[in-house]
Amino acid sequence: MSSELGFGLLAFVLVGLPAIRVVTCRDLVRAVLWLAVTLLGTAVLYALLHAPFLAGVQVLTYVGGVVTLMVFGVMVTRKHEASTVPVDGTNKVRGALAALGFFGVVAAAIFRTDLTSFLPVETQSTQDLALSLLDPYLLAFEVASVLLLAAIVSAVVLARRRDPLPATSGSVEQGRVQEGSAP
Repeated sequence: MSSELGFGLLAFVLVGLPAIRVVTCRDLVRAVLWLAVTLLGTAVLYALLHAPFLAGVQVLTYVGGVVTLMVFGVMVTRKHEASTVPVDGTNKVRGALAALGFFGVVAAAIFRTDLTSFLPVETQSTQDLALSLLDPYLLAFEVASVLLLAAIVSAVVLARRRDPLPATSGSVEQGRVQEGSAP
């Protein structure tokens, strides 16, 4: 029982506290960085549960890919400059009540579930998993990666803000935009 309590406390410190910072942080860039800490904490919990493959996938996919993409998107669109999100008291209370209600429902479902009836599942090796995923579905994986790359490039092109040229003396008009950008 004490090991389960210790794991729960460690899970709260590694995942719960950074997750709270994600939703309470007023700066968008810092919120994304706290999200990275939360996802790294999740990878640590996977490693502690003797699931090194899941821990590696968590780090590579979410921390390495998703968070990097979010930071890149925030920086490219420049939505973070001089913008803070005001947080008023009523929305904080509503959000906390909704989170506590959801936590209560999940906790009740966990405690009411009889976990002793589940039989242990034979685990496959990482090589077996890779062969079962990539052998028959290799073409689908490649098509999905090309589509995701096209979506990322398209989103960057569409979201990029056009910057006007700085106002200088006489020869450059104030309303002209930089070459290669649309007005």
